[in-house]
Amino acid sequence: MAAHGTKRSRPHELVPGTLRVITARLNYWPDAAEAAENLSASERAYVSRYALGRDYHKVLRNRLQQLSEKIAAEIGPFGYRVFTDSAPVMEVELATKSGQGWRGKHTLLINQDEGSYFFLGEIYTNLPLPIDLPHSDHCGTCFACANACPTGAIVAPYQVDARRCISYLTIELKGSIPLELRPLTGNRIYGCDDCQLACPWNRFAQTVTLPDFQPRHHLDTATLVELFGWSEETFLSNTEGSAIRRIGYECWLRNIAVALGNGPASDQSIAALKARQDHASALVREHVEWALNQLTPSPSGRGCPKGG
Repeated sequence: MAAHGTKRSRPHELVPGTLRVITARLNYWPDAAEAAENLSASERAYVSRYALGRDYHKVLRNRLQQLSEKIAAEIGPFGYRVFTDSAPVMEVELATKSGQGWRGKHTLLINQDEGSYFFLGEIYTNLPLPIDLPHSDHCGTCFACANACPTGAIVAPYQVDARRCISYLTIELKGSIPLELRPLTGNRIYGCDDCQLACPWNRFAQTVTLPDFQPRHHLDTATLVELFGWSEETFLSNTEGSAIRRIGYECWLRNIAVALGNGPASDQSIAALKARQDHASALVREHVEWALNQLTPSPSGRGCPKGG
């Protein structure tokens, strides 16, 4: 953030000549994905619903590009640049100012008619378009999102400690997941939806009909053991065109190892972990050993099985 300075808050510094920002929403919640069922089934892997299908960066960016080209076809050439969760762009703040919704206490955008299960994108343009008015905040006294956060990452209304957020821990963090937070991540191996699942406004959420965002490779129902058995080649093949690929195979195994350690001490999970004890990555070996220590007694007697 420091590297980009004021470009985040001053669009014209990022794209010279920018006069307006067109903001857009695109729903992603797949109708086939059961969130609560997966979270309660500890032997299953939980992947954040936004990442079950095709990489949203590509889908929304392409649609914004098409929209820009259609505008140009109507009015002639004009200056523009499209963004989707890329570059120093304050997406939620821009969407709030343009009337797309309001910033919830979990810091995500909430729309009164559609909840919060959507992606945001922008078109920076030199067109002097009329300005839309923002909506008022409708969170009221509700704090359900913070109460639902497994790691207590929502430390105050509209304030998230990213270092505790499961989305950060499983996606952005490249090193070891802190010991005290590992048991709190449960079976979440890529991202987390808990704060949105708890939000009352998401009773109005719309499921997506776009095929791009439907679950791929049964990621909405796959077991941890199944996914932990993927080779690197399988991982790369099955995550082609997916947002998941960006974390890499090493962090994929790291995350699943922790989830296995949080799950039931079955013969299958223990065998799967032991098969990775000699993995080439020290990061993977560390988290595998932690998981095995959660599921099996150690020779010194310091470890104990779940429920012991």
